[in-house]
Amino acid sequence: MAGRHTIILMQPSQNRSSRTFMDYNSINHALDGICGLYERKIRDINPMIPNITYDITDLYNFIDGLADISALVYDHEIHAFLPYDRQWIKQKLFQHLKKLAQR
Repeated sequence: MAGRHTIILMQPSQNRSSRTFMDYNSINHALDGICGLYERKIRDINPMIPNITYDITDLYNFIDGLADISALVYDHEIHAFLPYDRQWIKQKLFQHLKKLAQR
């Protein structure tokens, strides 16, 4: 997964003007970026809490609460970006966080 350019396309609210994208050098960096978005949201809601904790269900609820989210991952063999949906992102997040927890 290293070196696979990944673009996260996101629309946080129903307002079409909330559409945005985030550009990463790898899938793992993109997954870390999504976690970072959620952590910033928690900090914005609870600025007085020094240590943020959450579980995978909280992260899934955040992702499901977005109007839209998808990923475009560059495939070097076909020289094109392949699209992936919300469920794929959630599966990759679970695998990624599980690996981090085992370290």
